[in-house]
Amino acid sequence: MTHTSVEHASFTIERVFKAPPERVFRAFADPAAHDRWFVKADNWPVAEYRHDFRVGGREGGRFSQDGKTFYFNETVYLDIVENRRIISAYTMAKDDRPISASIATVELVPEGSGTRVVFTEQAAFLDGLDQVEYRRSGWEQLIGFLAAELGEKAEAA
Repeated sequence: MTHTSVEHASFTIERVFKAPPERVFRAFADPAAHDRWFVKADNWPVAEYRHDFRVGGREGGRFSQDGKTFYFNETVYLDIVENRRIISAYTMAKDDRPISASIATVELVPEGSGTRVVFTEQAAFLDGLDQVEYRRSGWEQLIGFLAAELGEKAEAA
């Protein structure tokens, strides 16, 4: 029998943007904007991708940095409150091996004329194939790409 393990972890990242909640929400909801900052900003070749932003909708893709090892993402949107909240569940796999399962919450909190983005992930990392430090670092990079999409620099909250 193969040894299996699960590491449970959660983390929260907060950033404040000058953009109002409606504009930040649109960066998640609009397929073209989402494609720019979430899918293609890190320049990994995208083998396939789909984005169905609605409650019950699915998002997913297959990516490879070297053309040999492929990463898969499968997401389902559980709750969307326009301009305020997005909750999704997603799994990640490396080639054919599952590496994690997560619940991710994005809260958009009005702050002055801007938005405080609170991203919280609760995850199960499988068989030592992924780690909370890697995931947190990846999301910090993605939030930086979101800032660029909004035409600004994300400031730590």
